[in-house]
Amino acid sequence: MTALLADPVSEVVAAAEQLLERRTGAPVTLVDPIDLGGSGRTVVLRVRCAENPFSLPRTLVIKQVRELSPEAEARRIAAYAALPADEPRVMDTAFLREAVSYQFATALATDSRPGPELIAYDLDARLLVLTDLGDATPIAELLQQADEAAVTNSLMALAQAIGRMHAATVGREEDFTALLRRADVPHFGNSISEQVVASAPKVPALLRRELGIEVGQDIVDRVTKAARLFDGGRYRAFSPSDLCPDNIIVNDAGVRFLDYEWGGFRDATLDIAYALVSFPGCLCGVELSPERSAAMAEAWRAEVVGMWPQLSDDEVLCARMLEAQLIWVWLSTYWFLPDDHERIAAAREHHLSLPRSKALIARWNTLASCADHAGAPDVAAHAREVAERLATYWT
Repeated sequence: MTALLADPVSEVVAAAEQLLERRTGAPVTLVDPIDLGGSGRTVVLRVRCAENPFSLPRTLVIKQVRELSPEAEARRIAAYAALPADEPRVMDTAFLREAVSYQFATALATDSRPGPELIAYDLDARLLVLTDLGDATPIAELLQQADEAAVTNSLMALAQAIGRMHAATVGREEDFTALLRRADVPHFGNSISEQVVASAPKVPALLRRELGIEVGQDIVDRVTKAARLFDGGRYRAFSPSDLCPDNIIVNDAGVRFLDYEWGGFRDATLDIAYALVSFPGCLCGVELSPERSAAMAEAWRAEVVGMWPQLSDDEVLCARMLEAQLIWVWLSTYWFLPDDHERIAAAREHHLSLPRSKALIARWNTLASCADHAGAPDVAAHAREVAERLATYWT
């Protein structure tokens, strides 16, 4: 983190001062901006309230998605127009979805909020003002400790926090959808679901081309069913949908989640499975023995079983964990098996990043173990075949 004194930081600070003045009805002065590491067009700052009317917090976090130049905007629109018809159009709904997600989360009881509280927002200016979570440790740092017991404790705390978030938001999807409509978000579903629908059917051809593997129809059918967890599923709850360790911190209040640009409702088993296959949307890797994985699943279940008593049945839990892990490993392979250097380079910027060979082989082996436990020999055999071919592929 570094202190910043020049534009565009001063413009973002000035916009936040104006927004807070409109909200409080009194002048607000924000000073000492600290760069928290935004990416692309996004500026994220920590600021101190020098003038603090109506008991605003002493420090705040400002997040703004900056406007593109007319030329860059034209290039962006042209790039989207050139996409194949089956590729999802994200456009600029990400900021609106994040603002809605923070509104929704802030309306929860204080001890149920999964992350920062939303203080103020301006949709036209693409500006959010959030509470500052203070001195916090990235969970990625905690997961890199040499003390295995401490790492296990951090993973248990993560699983419990995911479960508490789910338990607090079950049955509130209509509230979230109403906020989306009020913000005029053109797509009420989760755009990740669109990516799954577009991407998952392409994996058999990818495995055939790169690894010489023919995927049986039984596996394809299982994956098709698993893909429905993103826009359906029996255990629906809110998720930030980007649970990479770089977006998770730990402070005095516990585990907290950041970055809600993809926030929405989906089957909650996708979130705990995301951790159990070691964060398949990036190349982050954590050593997860079968015992650790089982303990994490149990920690999550303890938080949600009161809302979903069916999950007290071990067979039901295993079946749902297998389904969710299958679709994540399938998608992770689609994202990282091809030599997409831009995607791979971005993933390697993460703190727990592994070589993609090691990450993908580990994910398929994890899936094989899960399938053994769930009594699904067809999935186990498929997963082991892919893992073995990947090992040969990268030797």
